[in-house]
Amino acid sequence: MKEVTATASTVDEAIQLALSQLGVSRDRVEINVLDYGKKGFFGIFGNKPAVVKAAVLPHPVEEAETFLKDVIEKMGIQATIEKIENEKDIQFVISGEKIALLIGKHGQTLNSLQLLTQLVANRYAKGYIHITIDAENYRTRRKEVLTQLAKKLAEKAVRTGKEVKLEPLPAYERKVIHAALANNGRVKTFSVGTEPHRHIVIAPVHERINQ
Repeated sequence: MKEVTATASTVDEAIQLALSQLGVSRDRVEINVLDYGKKGFFGIFGNKPAVVKAAVLPHPVEEAETFLKDVIEKMGIQATIEKIENEKDIQFVISGEKIALLIGKHGQTLNSLQLLTQLVANRYAKGYIHITIDAENYRTRRKEVLTQLAKKLAEKAVRTGKEVKLEPLPAYERKVIHAALANNGRVKTFSVGTEPHRHIVIAPVHERINQ
């Protein structure tokens, strides 16, 4: 953590000096006043300056990116990371060699890495930050697969008149299923169970659904 100690006539001046030395805005630092100082006799004799210590607070996105790079490196994967920021939505796009190892079976490794990176970011964030990690366009390809699967299973539910249960999926993948069938008037979807076993049920509309 980068920090400086600044001395000036007043606390406000000392803080401004510290911010200037650190090159950051006030919301990026933690201020600790070591001495409030005092004015001497006639404002001349016995003056005591104010002293503050300013430390730069960890930036949530930077901490998340550092964590992600460290994990990828320790996995022995040579990769580059592109960061795309949209307010509180952050996407890290990974490309390089051995990316299949990073994705894992059905994206399980990538999902776990995404969850851990999001936890790191929100450890330092004042508000919730949503992190998405993609590798070699896996998320887009996975979305297409899930959308087709949703339509296929919806047809099955209508044809058999019975509910169809999907395997447990992470929250963002469940959203893909729900969205894919949102305008399908013949079926309804709902999630049951608890993480990490929470899964979607696709039911024909004539079935009574207990949510």
